[in-house]
Amino acid sequence: MTAHVQVRPSGRAFFVDGNDSLLEAALRAGLSLDYGCSIGSCGKCKARIVSGAAQKTRHSDYALTAAEKIAGVVLMCCNTAVVDLVLEAREAHGAADMPLQTIDARVKSVSPLGDEVRLLHLQTPRSNRLRFLAGQSASLSLAGGIGASLPVASCPCDDRNLQFHVRRRAGDAFAGRVFGGLKGVDSVRVEGPRGEFVLNEESHRALVFIAGESGFAPIKSLIEHAMALDAAESLHLYWVACGGGGHYLDNLCRSWSDALDNFRYDAIAAERAAPDEEVVQAALRRVLQDHPRPGDCDVYVAGPGPWVNAAEFLLLEHGVPRSQLFVNSLMS
Repeated sequence: MTAHVQVRPSGRAFFVDGNDSLLEAALRAGLSLDYGCSIGSCGKCKARIVSGAAQKTRHSDYALTAAEKIAGVVLMCCNTAVVDLVLEAREAHGAADMPLQTIDARVKSVSPLGDEVRLLHLQTPRSNRLRFLAGQSASLSLAGGIGASLPVASCPCDDRNLQFHVRRRAGDAFAGRVFGGLKGVDSVRVEGPRGEFVLNEESHRALVFIAGESGFAPIKSLIEHAMALDAAESLHLYWVACGGGGHYLDNLCRSWSDALDNFRYDAIAAERAAPDEEVVQAALRRVLQDHPRPGDCDVYVAGPGPWVNAAEFLLLEHGVPRSQLFVNSLMS
């Protein structure tokens, strides 16, 4: 059975299939609902049923008060929809609504994304998941004080899984440990989320994403979140990177383009490993050729700092409104 759920006061909606919990279905659909443990212990995912009916499917240790039960309050992590529902629930409306959290996650895997980039896949405990918005970053710490600040490359809808793209850099002790082979027994302390490079969910304009080198990591998170929301008019990704492995997830991007009618992907090859202003200008000529009215788009740019600064200046100069341009400068 599939049930339709509308959330107040935002008006956002999602569908619940089978015995999926209300929380699981909402997160998969891209909603940023308030929650904590997701196993019925903390009570942070309380919501009030305005109309319809829910059914408890999991045990919960958190005890609702008698008044809450009479008012129709349920824990979203432990209930599913029996029929179509209208809920009152707390949602995050921006980066300021996300609390800073500290979580000890385990290394699930380290896998190559080409010669110079590794995919670090962490998994948080069932009782302590990281709440974050697509595009945000986290600080990662290993034993011995070795750490790094990296954008999350996965979507908030991806359950307990956190992905990071780690680039090999001379003198970077954290990258050295990752490339040296972290194991499943290793623990990584995650502190976050941080940053305001997040999707404007109130906009239904066409979305243009411009990634420079490993600036693709936060862009990937934004794209997957936008896909979950399914609200944008269209999505167009430009990925500027050097040849020979710079587009380290090229097949993934092409699969998005093949599967979605409203998604386009352009891989732009740069001759130099660190794209300079000349490369930026060439890439933006391509963008403006495809989108001659850039003011009709929301534009998201992430990459090396100097590269992003040049792109920001040129995009503003060519008519992208300041309120519709979002940038994220990463370490070169």
